[in-house]
Amino acid sequence: MIWLQFALLLGMILVGSNMKGIGLGVMGMVGMLVFVLVFHMKPADPPLDVMLIILSIVTTAATLQAAGGLDYLVGIAENLIRKNPAQITFVGPFVTYFLCLFAGTAHIAYSLMPIVAEVSAKKGIRPERPLSMTVVASHMALTGSPMSAATAALAALLAYPGAQANILMVCIPACIIGVAVGCFSVLKMGKELKDDPVYQEHLQDPAFVAWLKGNEAKKESEAKSTSASNEKAPLAVAIFGMAIMAIVLFGAFPQWVPNVGAGEANFSVDANGNLKMGTLIEIITLSAAAAIMLLCKTTPAAVVKASLFNSMAAAVVSVFGVVWMSATFMAHNEPAIKALLGDVVNAYPWSFTFAVFVMGVLMFSQAATTKTMMPLGLALGISNPNLIAMFPAVNSDFVLPGYPTLLAAINFDRTGSTSIGKYVINHSFMRGGVITIGVACAVGFVLASVLL
Repeated sequence: MIWLQFALLLGMILVGSNMKGIGLGVMGMVGMLVFVLVFHMKPADPPLDVMLIILSIVTTAATLQAAGGLDYLVGIAENLIRKNPAQITFVGPFVTYFLCLFAGTAHIAYSLMPIVAEVSAKKGIRPERPLSMTVVASHMALTGSPMSAATAALAALLAYPGAQANILMVCIPACIIGVAVGCFSVLKMGKELKDDPVYQEHLQDPAFVAWLKGNEAKKESEAKSTSASNEKAPLAVAIFGMAIMAIVLFGAFPQWVPNVGAGEANFSVDANGNLKMGTLIEIITLSAAAAIMLLCKTTPAAVVKASLFNSMAAAVVSVFGVVWMSATFMAHNEPAIKALLGDVVNAYPWSFTFAVFVMGVLMFSQAATTKTMMPLGLALGISNPNLIAMFPAVNSDFVLPGYPTLLAAINFDRTGSTSIGKYVINHSFMRGGVITIGVACAVGFVLASVLL
């Protein structure tokens, strides 16, 4: 029976991921309907903690966007990229990584991809190389960013003092090393641009040639004027940065977490009376959003219209449906799953990394994968340091080339070098992505064994 239920679970995830947007969430609810009415499963608790964290963090990021803060940051990042064109395969991904690490969202990479594509093409470097790693780096930044829903979800699940600080301590350096190795791995990927027949064909197009010889100085001037259009943008970035610092400090120094008195634990407070990390994140981030609105003259209407705010709605619905369905399946079949995986995982804890990777491929969401797989890892007896070490494996959403950042990178590459292969999974992002995650997890296990 468990295999039939598992087939239904995978079927709902695959259909939902192909539908895009909120499809994953609504198909997850279809799975829940079948689980409850046909298999008489007891519904698990819905992932309210992750949903509220996503709502709070992304609303704050959308407020930063509405205040011009993201454009301001992108302007700075663009200058860094254009000043080092020869090293674009490293500079592009790393600038993107640190920008996404700060902002807590991979969506900011959309603003940098056309710059990376243009700079590399005009320098004669195959754009596939820096673009593929720019996408991968934007995803890896989420497993370590204090402002990402996935990191906050893992900290809430581990629920021990200093959990978030430990995640940052292990995953940030591990992912940086992984991205560096990934960049080296793509340095010679594909033909050189001048030898690529697709590129040579593009050179016959006068419009393409005109773009290739375009005036970069003019574009830089336009970017600067755009980033400077809102004088309050630096203040918005500063407020956002202070929110990040507050979250990091509370995570690093658990003794600073407010205590409201021991008693019965609830959604917001543990039995000792300490506020839970998720509660702190929600309070701090939305307070920062309020400060940006008040001090930077940003209206709530402008925040609601921001593209990040719209993406938040899709993320919340997706997590609600698919994680609730998965958690219900896991809870109902926990004894069978432990019997099936327990011995292997206890003997080789690192082997659970592959299960996390595979679920990440199917779910297209780091937060959803974290909320689904990490509780299972805890139930199987995997230690907290090992779960932190394998955390970067949730970034496997690049394997099936349907994620928006991958498709955007392909469209931004006017040379045609970034593409999806004949067999679908042999696409431009596979080599760099697999190597980056593999190295990040391996380094994570080493760092976790030394530091935690």
